[in-house]
Amino acid sequence: MSTFSKIDILWNTVKYLKPIQWRYRAKLWWQRFFPQNLQSLDMTPDRQILNFVPSIPNEITYLGDNTFQFLNLQKSFGEQVDWEFVEFGRLWGYNLNYFEFLNQKGMDVREGKKMIQDFIQHLPEASMGIEPYPLSLRSINWIRFLSCNGINDVDIDAVLYAQLNLLIHKLEYHLLGNHLLENGFALLFGAYYFNDPVFYKKAKTILIPELQEQVLGDGGHFERSPMYHCIMLYRVLDCYNLVRNNALFGKELEDTLKEKAGGMLGWLEEVVYSDGRIPLLNDAAVGIAPTAKELIEYGQRLGIFCSKKVRLKESGYRKFRWGKFELFIDVGEVGPDYQPGHAHADTFSFELYINGRPVIVDTGTSTYEVNNTRFYERSTAAHNTVVVFGQNSSQVWAGHRVARRARIQVLCDEEKRIVAVHDGYKRLGCLHTRKMEKMEEHIRIVDEIDCEGTAYLHFMPKENIVFDGNRLIGSDYCIEFDGAREIEPFTSMYAPEFNKREERRSFRISFARKLETIIQ
Repeated sequence: MSTFSKIDILWNTVKYLKPIQWRYRAKLWWQRFFPQNLQSLDMTPDRQILNFVPSIPNEITYLGDNTFQFLNLQKSFGEQVDWEFVEFGRLWGYNLNYFEFLNQKGMDVREGKKMIQDFIQHLPEASMGIEPYPLSLRSINWIRFLSCNGINDVDIDAVLYAQLNLLIHKLEYHLLGNHLLENGFALLFGAYYFNDPVFYKKAKTILIPELQEQVLGDGGHFERSPMYHCIMLYRVLDCYNLVRNNALFGKELEDTLKEKAGGMLGWLEEVVYSDGRIPLLNDAAVGIAPTAKELIEYGQRLGIFCSKKVRLKESGYRKFRWGKFELFIDVGEVGPDYQPGHAHADTFSFELYINGRPVIVDTGTSTYEVNNTRFYERSTAAHNTVVVFGQNSSQVWAGHRVARRARIQVLCDEEKRIVAVHDGYKRLGCLHTRKMEKMEEHIRIVDEIDCEGTAYLHFMPKENIVFDGNRLIGSDYCIEFDGAREIEPFTSMYAPEFNKREERRSFRISFARKLETIIQ
């Protein structure tokens, strides 16, 4: 790649950043020379006895004897946990530092407390653990564990208080998005646990505007990842649980949190499939967030119900349900311009269920590491949409970067039909228009471009497909193509979970100018 190309990609990545992101990036640079460290306290902070409605137990990730399993990878540390462990990738190490295992079902309270004390001994040398994102999640998990188990330990409280004070100086305004929300959620938990007005003021300053911006009009989270939507909804429900059941700060945030949780639950109920799975578009994988069923039931325990059917709009997703079909479609922007880190180049991709089972599916996400697997899983060719001249519709690069991004215009948005056009290939001299129609007994997809293109279809593993001329025949469906020049079968990888990939059948359908696909 030429220097000019690198500069072009970098400029088209950073030009969308907000001024506050630039300021905080400068602050981060300054902190490299003058880092903020944990400060010991001359006083013991007061702690409150907090009340909670039962939350959702976290996944079982601690297996006993200093053995942990995150992201489908297991590690036994023996005598001493290595809190800076990165052999399985940085995300695995972050999960270790989140301490979510404290709140898993059946966790031994004495062992959990011992783990906290061991981490405290490590804190003076901690690097990963004092990054603001894991610090935020760990603070919430410690507070839930300490409160729900009636643990009153002044030494643990002092360190927890010091960590929250450190967090105030390390807020992730350089990233914004879900990272800043997690900072705000942690400070809200800290404010209630210590009855601290400084933590509360900062939490409110973050949460009110960020929830207003990040929860879209149809209830979807603005990063357009169904997985992160579930994670953020879980946290909003936990914060509502905290505020509703503890009489501090005038319960000032109760109505805001309830409203946002209700909207997010409504969106989730609309997009979840009949088998309870979420779509795997953008960065999304199974086993990271609570399931839709768990979140809906948790909302009900808190008295939050979605009273009316949500109409998908602002999130850019659409869902058609009729007969034996469930069709999930992406006609939205790749994500917020200033934070598209969890975006894939998947404009106009779709997933299809037939008779209650997944048939045509997204590739999913198996890693955040910067490698060829990550590059492929974010590419346009990994999704059920059209590739032109082998290029991505949006310039995804590195692990979480996007340079030029496709712009979408929805031309028709009806109950039975949606038509949209994107300019992701404008630099190559063409636009891509996709029409998806819900017919009586079939689905009609029409792709139009001003040049040659290749449509990709990726099937669920073990889906039995017969390739017959211009048709793909499954056990209870037939897919027919009009305008196809060549249909080429190949093997690709399906990644429903982190570090889990399965072979599956895929097809490239090359065409010139127009391709009509009928699924019946």
